[in-house]
Amino acid sequence: MRDTFNVVFIRYHLTKKNTLLFQGFYPFDNPKGYDLVAQMNGKPYKMDITINEGNEVRRRYIAAHKSVSKEYVGEIALPDNLKDVKSLQLICVLGDTRSVVYKATGRDLEKLKKEYEYNLERAAVTDDKIQILGWAIGNVPEEFHLYDGNTEIPISVKRMFRKDVYGVYPELTEKCDSGLEIVFDKGNYKKLRLTITANGQVYDCKVDTAHVLTGGNLLPKKTLWERIELYRQDNGLSATIKHAIDKFKNADAPKYTYMDFLTSFGPTEVELQRQRDEKFEYNPLMSIVVPMYQTPEKFLVELVDSIVAQTYANWELCLADGSPDDSIGKFIEKKYGDDSRIKYTHLKANLGISDNTNAAIALAAGDYIVLSDHDDTLAPNAMYECVAAINKDRSIDVIYTDEDKISMDSKEYFEPVFKPDYNLDLLCSVNYICHLFIFRRDIYEKVGAFNKEYDGAQDHDFILRCCEAAGNVYHVPKALYHWRSHAASTAMSAESKLYAFDAGVRAVQAHYDRLGIPAKVEQDTFYGCYRTIYQWDKEPLVSIIIPNKDHTDDLDKCIKSIDAKSNYKNIEYIIVENNSTEPETFEYYKSIEGRPDVKIVRYETPGFNFSAINNCGAKAASGEMYLLLNNDTEIINEGCIREMVDVCLRPDVGICGALLYYPDNTVQHAGVVMGIGGIAGHTFVGLERSEPGYMFRAVTTQDLSAVTAACLMVRKEVFDEVGGLTEDLAVAFNDVDFCMKVRDKGYLVVYNPHAELYHYESKSRGYEDTGEKVARFNSEVEKLEKRWPDILEKGDPYYNPNLSILDGWFRLKEE
Repeated sequence: MRDTFNVVFIRYHLTKKNTLLFQGFYPFDNPKGYDLVAQMNGKPYKMDITINEGNEVRRRYIAAHKSVSKEYVGEIALPDNLKDVKSLQLICVLGDTRSVVYKATGRDLEKLKKEYEYNLERAAVTDDKIQILGWAIGNVPEEFHLYDGNTEIPISVKRMFRKDVYGVYPELTEKCDSGLEIVFDKGNYKKLRLTITANGQVYDCKVDTAHVLTGGNLLPKKTLWERIELYRQDNGLSATIKHAIDKFKNADAPKYTYMDFLTSFGPTEVELQRQRDEKFEYNPLMSIVVPMYQTPEKFLVELVDSIVAQTYANWELCLADGSPDDSIGKFIEKKYGDDSRIKYTHLKANLGISDNTNAAIALAAGDYIVLSDHDDTLAPNAMYECVAAINKDRSIDVIYTDEDKISMDSKEYFEPVFKPDYNLDLLCSVNYICHLFIFRRDIYEKVGAFNKEYDGAQDHDFILRCCEAAGNVYHVPKALYHWRSHAASTAMSAESKLYAFDAGVRAVQAHYDRLGIPAKVEQDTFYGCYRTIYQWDKEPLVSIIIPNKDHTDDLDKCIKSIDAKSNYKNIEYIIVENNSTEPETFEYYKSIEGRPDVKIVRYETPGFNFSAINNCGAKAASGEMYLLLNNDTEIINEGCIREMVDVCLRPDVGICGALLYYPDNTVQHAGVVMGIGGIAGHTFVGLERSEPGYMFRAVTTQDLSAVTAACLMVRKEVFDEVGGLTEDLAVAFNDVDFCMKVRDKGYLVVYNPHAELYHYESKSRGYEDTGEKVARFNSEVEKLEKRWPDILEKGDPYYNPNLSILDGWFRLKEE
């Protein structure tokens, strides 16, 4: 029954008592008009259904059911005594045709009963703590107890939002903390078990003690045949066969790897020798400071050797060792005693990461201070590239570089982190700078030492303080720092730092407090990401400018979504009527123009000019903020408009953009990169809604070069300052040009993914399908190139020259 309602999943609701929850999908836009009804004991029975635009079920089942468009989630309240249920049926109805798609007896429903679900997924280990990570759901009081044999172990339990769990369980809300973190002291445990008491029932969970003690997966690894069967269940037999054939075809296909990239773009021996021979006008002493604690000898040698091999020779290495004895110092004296550039001190006690770092800095005499961990390595050209930048611009106060990972056996480099140029909003969302970080000595003297109150996020706190004090923060777009990591565990590596994320929240909060910005910082959905919630004491009028030509169904849906969902109410609608021809359109205008918050403005110039239409709407607007909004959009979250207003209330911000999805919950817009596709393009188009994107760039607030005018907020004063949209760009790139004009005035353009909307623009929409349209498009490309040649030549500062501009997926550049 692929062309009717399909029931995919039925279970008990985990947050409502005695409620049956069912999920399924129906064909695209339900063209035949199917309906789904419930019957209990042969009589009609009430149920509630909500429709989602292609949620998790659609994502999983689209391969086997090509026509599926929307998911439905239904709820049926059940009687307390299930013995009274002789039969329950879900029936698909089309006229006089009735088809039963699900049936059950009270006994069947009794077997489904489950009020609580949980899963323990992974353990993480720090110097002195162990964390068990997973999730647990149920609208009941719960207690957690951990035992080693019969001995109870003291634990702390923390709950947090888990977006992946939220995506699978439709009854959850964004405020539901389904994530579970259990923290306890490291010890020599023999047989761990966890008990969960929920609503009087005790769940006894066996815990893989070996995996806990080493920090690893607690879920059993599925066999190949188990994985194939799960794929078949999700996608159907034909899709499984096709998937297997594709895998077989591609098994031997060469893949472009990061190691290939390094071969193509890394420095050659000829280049390294040229660097050794180069004489700079200014040769600052670079003090590389390293806090140490029981450093493995092998890794220490690799670190020191990588510094000795630097092509720039005016450096010193300052080592502060908090290990219990000075055996490392004796080893260093024996192996490197002839090199006076290497300084070592043995501390009387392990002072912690912050104070150990301060002790290393106390040894430094350099003009610039370079931070490094004790088991990582530096690229041979690291100091050269930074000193070369300083010689070009002596005003540089702070430098950071790109980085990558190095395997435990030092044979493989992987997972490169290619960063944007200085991006303060991104830095407040995630510590994207991290390594390699270099600062002038006088900046250190101005901002003060590392603060042990932020241990775990001490670098994030220190970087924020340095950047606040710096007049010039410079980015070297080369991976000059190699971070030691195990390739198989990098995907989960963030979980080993859960203890540090609270410190990260406090570090970013302290930044706002120092600047006097009224904001509250919270942990965001993904580990290591932070969300800023502004707390301004004003709520300016927002003029929502919506161009419209016919398409009243889209317009009505757009307005109703704001009326019903938005928690920001100080708004007015400016509907710019653009030469509509259908009588129904003007009937619709009559139905809404009596509202005090609606103005219908006529744009009567023939033809379509998006810039002129919006400029026309702005002239009629009364608000302090303008929200340029397409009529085929629908807001998703209640805070959508407030999120953009709050960002635009910052005086350094000119524009705020949003995260837009196609109806199937894949990304339509997550910002614009100049140069993509040869001119400008959207990033992460087609990315699944639950995915964070490269370096969390799809889900973190950040500064960008441009955002789409399908949803763009700007302060009136900024709009007027740049003269509105450029009317010479009638159709294409007018929003990109507008953002560039605003940036040219010194304002930031901020992308805020916490403002979410659907954009019903078709994924396969053809933009230029006539010769006239192609000519116009090419003309507007040329105009944009002439208006902003520098950024197109040099590259987008919020992207990275090591990434491909063929698309917006942050892929490695290839030859």
